[in-house]
Amino acid sequence: MRTSKLRIMSLASAFTLTCAAAIGAQAASASAATTTSYSGTLADSAQWIAQVPADWNGTVLLYSHGFGPLTAQDAPSAGSAAQLLSQGYALVGSSYDVNGSWWALDTAVSDQFGSLDAFLSASGLHPQRTLAVGTSMGGLINSLIDQQSYGRVQGAVTFCGLVAGGVDLNNYQLNAEYAMTELLPGAAGVQIRDYASMAAGSAAGAELSAAVSAAQSTAAGQARIALSAALLNETDWTTGQTPPAAHDYAGQELQEEEMLTSGQLAFIESGRYMISLAEGGDSGYNIGVNYGALIRESPYYPQIKALYKAAGLNLGADIATLDQHESYAPEGNSLSRTQATSVNTGRLQVPELDVHTVSDQLAPVQFEATYAQRVALAGSLPLLRQVYVNAIGHCNFTDADMVAAIDAMTNVVAAGHWTSGVTVTALNEAANALPPALGGGNFRTDHPTPLLVQNGLDR
Repeated sequence: MRTSKLRIMSLASAFTLTCAAAIGAQAASASAATTTSYSGTLADSAQWIAQVPADWNGTVLLYSHGFGPLTAQDAPSAGSAAQLLSQGYALVGSSYDVNGSWWALDTAVSDQFGSLDAFLSASGLHPQRTLAVGTSMGGLINSLIDQQSYGRVQGAVTFCGLVAGGVDLNNYQLNAEYAMTELLPGAAGVQIRDYASMAAGSAAGAELSAAVSAAQSTAAGQARIALSAALLNETDWTTGQTPPAAHDYAGQELQEEEMLTSGQLAFIESGRYMISLAEGGDSGYNIGVNYGALIRESPYYPQIKALYKAAGLNLGADIATLDQHESYAPEGNSLSRTQATSVNTGRLQVPELDVHTVSDQLAPVQFEATYAQRVALAGSLPLLRQVYVNAIGHCNFTDADMVAAIDAMTNVVAAGHWTSGVTVTALNEAANALPPALGGGNFRTDHPTPLLVQNGLDR
């Protein structure tokens, strides 16, 4: 079993995997590896890059990168890029509009399609098929590309995607942060939105993290940390070969505390600044949320109850505190703007394969269950497949995981229907057949619950 100790990556790279540096030359040229590289700039300042191997296989991969500096990228990682090029894939991707927020959902889809058009015009290629690929925030973009494909892409592969969209993201994070400020003494008065800068958001997240660390020293604090972690859709597996046992409530809470104090909250809060910058205000709200109902829906409700009982705390009293002090509302037209730019409809046009680690601290695996519900309501569920990787961390895939999934979707598009290649067994076999340096496969089945979030004003 492959495991990985959780690492919260730097603010500049966490949602972009480790691809901050663009892959490929910045001018059209023939490289020593017989790969021709292209680049250009769109009218809105978005920059694009592309690479075409000499033995091109007729497939173009349109890659959407994650949250982070707006730098053009054309593959999820350097290792996957090298392997994909060696297999004949052409790669293309953009920075999105470099003059805007890192939460670039207002232009990302049009920038990606514009980059594809510019690349095909510059290269003169006529692809047999084009696949959309995206990671993290780019996974949300990928879902939007799918529903707006209109023949421009024939399949999509999404890794660690924020596929439930920006409204749910803002709201479940706000619920957890709000609970911390109400229930953890050290977090009282900490500002949890409306920051003047990314640095201010990061500082607020560090304050929340310090409050969690201090609360860990008491049984009461541990119970309230567990409640806050549940609202954050937090995983209880951050280190070790396997998660804590189902009834090891103290062990689960310790892992949750380790996650919350690892730098995660500072990243979340600084990212909140960027989302509000893009949407003209913070769209998060908790007015009307029934926190009792929400907490009872959590798969961690038994843990919360047990820890509250052990601490001699009244869970109902804490829930009443949360319900009584709700005060956050969307700012201006930020909610409608977030709904317009950063939420998918679930109406897919082409087959989409989603891949997610089972323990993801920044894009919880529950995103997939919520997305599947939306796709089902839209009548598009036959076009969606979801598989999981037995690993800890955001986008913590091996290069083999990613290449195997992309190869599988290529075969699906070529066949015109879902093939047996998208099963867990087949994906692991395909990943393990790739060069060992790519890390092998660790696909597995999983059955996540939907995101724990309740949009109070919608009730």
